[in-house]
Amino acid sequence: MSQSTSAPATVEEVYAELLSRAPEHKMEPRLAPLFRAMDVLGEPNKAFPIVHITGTNGKTSTARMIEAGLRAHGLRTGRYTSPHLSRVTERISIDGSPVPDSTFVRIWNEIAPYIGIVDAELTAVGQPRLTYFECVTILGFAIFADEPVDVAVIEVGLGGITDATNVGDGVVSVVTPISLDHTDLLGDTTGDIAREKAGIIKPGGFLVSAAQPSDAAQVLLEKAREVGAEFRFEGVEFGVEARTLAVGGQLVTVQGLAGRYEDLTVPLHGAHQAENAAVAVAALEAFLGGGERELDADVLREAFATVTSPGRLEVVRTSPTIVVDAAHNPGGIQVSAQALKEAFDFSRLVIVLGVLREKDAEEILRTLQEEFQDESVEYVFTQSASARAIPADELTELALDLGFDESAISTEEKLDDAIAHAVERADEVGDFAGAVLVTGSITVVGEARLLLGKDVA
Repeated sequence: MSQSTSAPATVEEVYAELLSRAPEHKMEPRLAPLFRAMDVLGEPNKAFPIVHITGTNGKTSTARMIEAGLRAHGLRTGRYTSPHLSRVTERISIDGSPVPDSTFVRIWNEIAPYIGIVDAELTAVGQPRLTYFECVTILGFAIFADEPVDVAVIEVGLGGITDATNVGDGVVSVVTPISLDHTDLLGDTTGDIAREKAGIIKPGGFLVSAAQPSDAAQVLLEKAREVGAEFRFEGVEFGVEARTLAVGGQLVTVQGLAGRYEDLTVPLHGAHQAENAAVAVAALEAFLGGGERELDADVLREAFATVTSPGRLEVVRTSPTIVVDAAHNPGGIQVSAQALKEAFDFSRLVIVLGVLREKDAEEILRTLQEEFQDESVEYVFTQSASARAIPADELTELALDLGFDESAISTEEKLDDAIAHAVERADEVGDFAGAVLVTGSITVVGEARLLLGKDVA
């Protein structure tokens, strides 16, 4: 690592050092260097109990719901999620807020020499030094141990078995819905992907799983039995009993593991968020009472009513309504499209779409085509500033090859131009009947939120 001559003094300077490493999408399938880092740092990974979350979609929203429930029960929480929308400090939260800049910088400077030790050992045996994601994960564990927190809610970066976060042993392991994503790294079937994600289920732990494809459910069940972990599945031991639309979200009744919780206000849109809420309730019951003690319904209501999930069907502007959604794989696009149609009444929808190179852009487009075939929809294809972004004109060509209506397509390379054009088209129908959806990648949504004045996630 090319160390600067002086220690970084700002988050931006720390971030620059992190970015000098292998990028987030180049994760190393290894854990030994992470355990080595934990060892030289005094094992911060063992300083607090962990609720560990994996899955394909819904991880961050579910993490935020679980965290809100833990805080409402008087616990000091750490939350580790990825990626971030606006600033890297969003990834490491203390009691529901991004870690203070001063703490982020101080702990990084304290652990940097130890990271240097691990880097030198890796280089000496011809291995790549610690990656961006590995370093941020180490930093997260160190910050949570320093605070200290009573419990950490930790979201997997990719997969499970060799993900950097798996140096922590989850008291409760949560698996959100599994679908096809990162197939080049995790496998071509949901069963193969589940095998990777099952790596976070630990001996003597407690598995809480969303409803899964049958092959994925079987893999998770077998892993839980193999390691002697208790297991509960949505649709079998718990689930959503009822949901009704409400202003700004929905009212959800959940049958949990130990109790029934009526009319929980979930200020998020879509059936998938109701299901995330059910998974969160079960995870809270598992953590706080081994799945055998009913939660205080009033405390739970108070907790869920405060939940936010920036970048997840988030309304960032009205007149016209502009919604940003970080769906970036076909499964996420499908549930978001269904939720949008359910929650918003529009006569014209303009979709601003940008996709990263490693994603299945063709299947994302097919999913949009299928979900909105009966709606008045236009598309503005664009790209984020990421070097991994598919060029806007390439997305346009792909859409035309798939039979999209050429008259309903525009191409704007710059995101600000794409949003401006979409707003103009949505405004033309008048009477607040037009809407804009910005989606397709987290980088596009993050940049859009900044452009639209939402600079804190």
